[in-house]
Amino acid sequence: MTEATRHPPGTPCWVSLMVHGLEATQAFYGELFGWEFSPGPQQLGPYVRALIDGNEVAGIGRLPVDRHLPTAWTPYLATDDADVTAEAVRSCGGTLGVGPLDAGDAGRMAIVTDLAGAVFGLWQPAAHAGTALHGTHGTPVWNELLTTDTQSVTKFYQAVFGYDAKPDGDPGEDRVTLCLDGRPVAALHGVPSRTRDRGSHWMTWFEVEDPDMTARQITRIGGQVLEPPADGPHGRLARVADPEGAVFTIVRSLR
Repeated sequence: MTEATRHPPGTPCWVSLMVHGLEATQAFYGELFGWEFSPGPQQLGPYVRALIDGNEVAGIGRLPVDRHLPTAWTPYLATDDADVTAEAVRSCGGTLGVGPLDAGDAGRMAIVTDLAGAVFGLWQPAAHAGTALHGTHGTPVWNELLTTDTQSVTKFYQAVFGYDAKPDGDPGEDRVTLCLDGRPVAALHGVPSRTRDRGSHWMTWFEVEDPDMTARQITRIGGQVLEPPADGPHGRLARVADPEGAVFTIVRSLR
């Protein structure tokens, strides 16, 4: 278990979920990950931060009642200047959805989409630096972009954040790892045809102690197991969904 310090620009630094039933979602993740909750910035409506041992690890907000949007975990990428990065997103073919705007004294943020339509956030820290704990049950450990256009989207993120892109996996596998200063920070994976109906989207992975036990617990408390636990190159993992349908991956990572 490690406490995080400053997140370099381009590093995934926070994950947030917007839902219809805030209280029910808190109960689900509280039981699943042992999260406790404290109030967060309210600029976009009711919002709480999830805590483990007093350390902030994720955020959950309530969608406006008149907006019938799908729920999804959204990663935020660190930046020293949200306005400059938002303009870079736009000039490279992406779209600005929300902001940039101040989130109280916590920092400055924006919600944007890449040129294939995947939604992500930008976070310029002030009082709130982002995820403060890694490497223990219930903490975000990785972010992967499932995209319909790996080649063009890789160039987009390289242009905006200065990533190095390294092919990953077996020859011919449509997968790229994004690196900063030689350190992997995220991955891009071509969307299989069977899931192409979801379009391009980011997927958050959460560290768990026992994926098999956690998968059974998810079913018991109202979620779904979409892909059962299996061993992979990065650890034992499963793809699951919460009661509102937000999809995420649970993993016991290889460390």
